[in-house]
Amino acid sequence: MRRWATPITLLVLLALLGYGLWWGWEQLTRPFSDSTPCVTQSASVLITTQVTVQVFNGGSASGLAGQVTEQLAYHGFHTKSAANTSEQVGATTIVGAATDSPEVQLVAGFFVDPQTRGDDRTDGTVDVLLGDSYSGFNDDAPTSIDVPGGVICIPGATEAPADGNAG
Repeated sequence: MRRWATPITLLVLLALLGYGLWWGWEQLTRPFSDSTPCVTQSASVLITTQVTVQVFNGGSASGLAGQVTEQLAYHGFHTKSAANTSEQVGATTIVGAATDSPEVQLVAGFFVDPQTRGDDRTDGTVDVLLGDSYSGFNDDAPTSIDVPGGVICIPGATEAPADGNAG
């Protein structure tokens, strides 16, 4: 038995090392999620000050995401810092929990011919993806929208918007 103790111990240690390497790689490459689930509230109307938006540039127009972020902030939206996305985007795309979510529909009203997409997010935020086919901003869009179900999803209080607006 003593003759096999060293090789068996070595194999067990190698298995533990292999598992540790696999687990570490899985943790390192998993998607990062800093989202806090939204807080649901009863409301018949959703207004821009209750919506948090982040604009991403998916095209070649430098500074477009920053410009659109400023326009949305001017209309009362809480905005996160503009950023780039590696996703290739043609038309303006509004992404939120679902295509018919009030927050998605409210944001979509501020863009000319946007596409909407749901990704089942739970944090109540909305992303705007701008591409080379950006059709423009609608300054005359309404700043509120009726809520058919009577319940809205407000981003969690632990998240501070990048523009400093408190909600």
